Amino acid sequence: MTITLITGATRGLGLEAARQLADAGHTVYLGARDPRRGREAARRVGAGVRALALDVTSEESVYAAAATLRAQAGHLDVLVNNAGIPGPARSAGATTADDLHTVYDVNVYGVVRTTHAFLPLLEASADPAPRIVNVSSGLGSITACAEPDLTARTVPVWVPALAYASSKAALNMVTAQYARACPRLRINAVDPGYTATDFNGRTGTRTVAEGAAIVVRMAEAGAQAPTGGFLGTEGDIPW
Repeated sequence: MTITLITGATRGLGLEAARQLADAGHTVYLGARDPRRGREAARRVGAGVRALALDVTSEESVYAAAATLRAQAGHLDVLVNNAGIPGPARSAGATTADDLHTVYDVNVYGVVRTTHAFLPLLEASADPAPRIVNVSSGLGSITACAEPDLTARTVPVWVPALAYASSKAALNMVTAQYARACPRLRINAVDPGYTATDFNGRTGTRTVAEGAAIVVRMAEAGAQAPTGGFLGTEGDIPW
């Protein structure tokens, strides 16, 4: 049985990925900042899904969650770092350092906190290629930002989001660094595309099921899968 943890999994992409992975036979732990919402979400998904109290902005919460999962399962096969916040949609000139700090605390530091805490459990997996899937965004592509023609092909809607976009660019480097340091694991950043969720006021052009597909694909990938990549549903995304 594949043991999978998804952070920020009480709604949207995280919840849909949990549903699809549970259907594929995974035992899925739903990471939830609010334990009550986590239990409700787990009940909605059904068999094979368990709630796990986990606030990625709290070191204490993350390590308590790791201890709980160790006691219940003994190891982890797949970690999906999905928790994220958009931050303010402001011009670069109006964005402050405090704006960046708030967004980075979830989108970057939260991923590092969680990965650091759960890496020993991933290394304890009997799977030949434990996986980490970091949910990034095409807005984090520096190449696309610098090349307008590429932007149109990579990001259907470009928004002024210095804090969010730079946090995802930082997450991409975090992904590459972990992949280089942990060659046994398959560690990738993925872009679900412009998906209709509460995150964007449900303005996205993809369904949640379509957006979750790349997350599920890399969570299911085996030892022959790439590592250290930035991937979308249609292939590699430029850094």
